[in-house]
Amino acid sequence: MKAATVHEIKQELLDLSPTRLAELCLRLAKFKKDNKELLTYLLFEAADEGAYIASIKKAIDDEFADLPKPNLYLTKKSLRKVLRITAKQIRYTGSPQVEVELLTYFLRKLKDSGIRYMDSPVLVNLYNGQLKKVKGVIAGLHEDLQYDYLRQLAYL
Repeated sequence: MKAATVHEIKQELLDLSPTRLAELCLRLAKFKKDNKELLTYLLFEAADEGAYIASIKKAIDDEFADLPKPNLYLTKKSLRKVLRITAKQIRYTGSPQVEVELLTYFLRKLKDSGIRYMDSPVLVNLYNGQLKKVKGVIAGLHEDLQYDYLRQLAYL
């Protein structure tokens, strides 16, 4: 089966009744956990982006508190997990400001955590890759926001 294009799907959704559209959304939510999480964000959390960012930062704090710091191998795996979860939450918002905010928070937490990430080439590459990603996103923002975020980035 070949998937329809986004344009075709949009046209078909515009023709559906609200009850049928709700049924399709519920069926989609039952199909995969990511779909349910995205619908949860869109319905309940998208209106208050500040609270959403705060909840993600708290989740990052909790994960950093549970890191196995003496063992760099396990630390690396845990950091990748935190980064994977953060990236998924960033994808839900689709906002470059949220992406910069959460990734700089992750990098700041990594730097302040006391983890000897400079001893591991993998963790250095992870850190530098995220730093490069943040700089790329900042370059696409408005000049005023660029100035503010570049000042925050100077610490990192």
